[in-house]
Amino acid sequence: QVQLVESGGGLVQAGGSLRLSCAASGRTWSGYTMGWFRQPPGKEREFVAAITWSGVMTKHAASVKGRFTTSRDNAKNTLYLQMNSLKPEDTAVYYCAASRSWSFVAADFASWGQGTQVTVSS
Repeated sequence: QVQLVESGGGLVQAGGSLRLSCAASGRTWSGYTMGWFRQPPGKEREFVAAITWSGVMTKHAASVKGRFTTSRDNAKNTLYLQMNSLKPEDTAVYYCAASRSWSFVAADFASWGQGTQVTVSS
């Protein structure tokens, strides 16, 4: 499996920006679809974004489309989530994950990071 470590979370005011990073190590992540999920306080984990190994294809949840952008640098084994125009409802623990298939379903992702907290104040 791929080992994943997120970073970049923190406290930001509404309207601000953050960039999350996810560093991969261990087994090569070649061919893996990478995804971002989040779990707001007291709620279920939800899909945020996904990107194919080539980076050509991405998908973003409707709730973040136009504000968040995922990208990856395969040479650095790093996944990114640029978050702009943040809202209080974006407050959550954000996780990166790896899947062997193109999917937006958490159950299809076998490797997960430990999560990073993002808090957006109003």
